[in-house]
Amino acid sequence: MKIIGPSFQIIDEYEKRGEILEQIERCGRICYKSEDRITAGSAVKFIKGIVERGHESVLEMASIVFDIKLDTEAPMAKFFEIVPGFCKSDRLDKKRFLVSGNPRVFRDLARAHGNLKVVKAILRVLTDRYPALFQDVAPRHGWIPQDGVAVRFMPAPEVSSLNPDLFARHKTILMRLVINRAVSHELVRHRVASYLQESQRYCRYGEARFGGEVVFIRPCFYEEGSREYEIWLSAMSSAEKSYLDLLDTSSPQAARTVLPNSCKTEIMVHATIEEWRHIMRLRASRAADPSMREIMLKILPELAGRYPDAFGPLVQALASVE
Repeated sequence: MKIIGPSFQIIDEYEKRGEILEQIERCGRICYKSEDRITAGSAVKFIKGIVERGHESVLEMASIVFDIKLDTEAPMAKFFEIVPGFCKSDRLDKKRFLVSGNPRVFRDLARAHGNLKVVKAILRVLTDRYPALFQDVAPRHGWIPQDGVAVRFMPAPEVSSLNPDLFARHKTILMRLVINRAVSHELVRHRVASYLQESQRYCRYGEARFGGEVVFIRPCFYEEGSREYEIWLSAMSSAEKSYLDLLDTSSPQAARTVLPNSCKTEIMVHATIEEWRHIMRLRASRAADPSMREIMLKILPELAGRYPDAFGPLVQALASVE
């Protein structure tokens, strides 16, 4: 048995290098804890396998931002009617628009609204750059060029130069959290955001690569050495023993039924700055669950340091009520 504290990591190295496929693979492998299988050329094969199996939630772990210019604003009229929740769109001027979303969003648009001029133009650009993500949803003849529609990828530095409101709507933050299962159950209630989580169904913690043990998150409720902490410790030890004993004759998905909420889990969270502010506003407040608040109060100063305009006022507001 191993006991650790909660932690987090903001993952932005892939965005800086423009490596969308590699970012998706890194996130997807968190589910099976198979990060050791990542190689220089493994992302394309991994993504093709995900697409073939229909596990498209993995494809939500990256963001693409477009600057779209039109000869006439008419082609955008229908687009604004059907744009899905995980896609953001804003008018920059009469004939120029900002559109962002994850790869799954654009795959959904291709399948449901591939007849729209703007969608065709977006998918042509995406398929040319990321065939592993979009080739299978392209028509047999490919996406035909669309007159009067110019679609341009907007690089990360340019996104950062947008005004604060647009930046918050179109800039996403990818974060890896190490928390207990009770906290993760609350966290995934937030929408619109995307999640990939370590799977107890597939991870066999009795194996050597997991140290042959179960990892638990130290509870913030009890002081180490107290009677309550010792009761908790005894319960975790008993749960681990039951789990490992069941693995002798059971699958991980069956044995996990004895594991408690204190089990450590890793979860990838991908959301816009706008949504992260909402999460922080609720989950870092004094009314939040103490375990949730514990990790959020670790994250918030880091976000405020990176994005002071977006999160600085929230830090001040929370400090004023302490």
